Amino acid sequence: MDIPREPPSKKKRYIMIGAAVVVVLAITAALGRLEPAAPPVDRATLMIDTVRRGEMVRQVRGPGTLVPEQIFWISAVTGGRVDRVYVRPPQAVQAGTLILDMSNPDVQLEALSADQQLSAAEATLVSLKTNLETQQLNEQGVVASAQSDYQTAKRQADVADALLAKGLISPQDAGNAKDKVAENAIKLKVETERLDVMSKTVDDQLALQKDQVRRLKDIADFQHKRVESMQVRAGSDGVLQDMDLQPGQWVQPGTLLAKVAQPGKLKAVLRIPENQAADVQLNQPCAVDLRNGIVQGHVIRIDPSAQSGTVGVDVSLDGALPPGARPDLSVDGTIEVERLKNVMYVARPAYGQPESTVGLFKLTPDGKEAARVNVKLGRASVTTIEVIQGLSVGDKVIVSDMSQWDSHDRVRLR
Repeated sequence: MDIPREPPSKKKRYIMIGAAVVVVLAITAALGRLEPAAPPVDRATLMIDTVRRGEMVRQVRGPGTLVPEQIFWISAVTGGRVDRVYVRPPQAVQAGTLILDMSNPDVQLEALSADQQLSAAEATLVSLKTNLETQQLNEQGVVASAQSDYQTAKRQADVADALLAKGLISPQDAGNAKDKVAENAIKLKVETERLDVMSKTVDDQLALQKDQVRRLKDIADFQHKRVESMQVRAGSDGVLQDMDLQPGQWVQPGTLLAKVAQPGKLKAVLRIPENQAADVQLNQPCAVDLRNGIVQGHVIRIDPSAQSGTVGVDVSLDGALPPGARPDLSVDGTIEVERLKNVMYVARPAYGQPESTVGLFKLTPDGKEAARVNVKLGRASVTTIEVIQGLSVGDKVIVSDMSQWDSHDRVRLR
């Protein structure tokens, strides 16, 4: 038997709907206040370092090559055609070893012309000397004759004066004898002065011609050296390098023909980035990695200008070189520029620059998560960097690249 039921009232139904809405809104608000879950990161793929305090060694690093400390460059003094090549790299040579022969008819002709001019100047000098000496001897004879005439006239004047005193000759004859003495005295004086002038000019004329001979001799010697330079020889002992000329090839003056290197003493030429080269100084210690060994050295030279964003630094190698070390071998060099005492430092982050503020992920005490913190960095080295603010000694931070997690402030380590 059915029992009739009364339908629920509309008021009660509205109350139930309102309560449901309130519950839904409360749940939504609670969920909105929850932080998003931290993304997981594989711990094995991360580089984690601990902040330390103590002495930090600042270093700069750059690639480079081994080059001989002493290189003798051989260049063409004059242009010419290569006739014969006697030595090829990397053959050992000694000072004076004939490397190649060259020829140039124009240079040989200029040498012959210089010899001809020198011979003509020497012949002119001999002829001039003979003529001047002959003229000087002739003038000496004239002076001697004038001296004799003067003495004769003087004696005749003395006789005339004696005869005039006795009345044996006329006063006119005695006066003529005195005039003859004066005339011969003047002739003697003139010829004597002419001889003096001639003697002085002889030396000057000979000196000028001798200077001309010396100049032509220097020119001839220079031309002969040009001819001799076409027989190219090694200037020092060592190993011949960079010589690829072939017979029949024409080279211009100043062309690099070859170079002779002394392989027993090598140095490293490093290319240091220009933003780090400002701290490099002479005599700073350097470790050079030769791939099969590390050799200690020190800085001996710094290029005054930068090229392609790097500065060249020459490093003298102090230790013994390992087997296989040879010129043009690629190396890496690490230069110690400074030692910082009692500073806080950590391994250099992949994206951290000196004197900047970066966000690093610091591990929580339990090591299960890492949260981003702002860290102020200071001076940097090759593998470490100074920490000025944001971390404490003993903190562990992730120093590997975390750029893919830039949108998260926390990560979960697994």
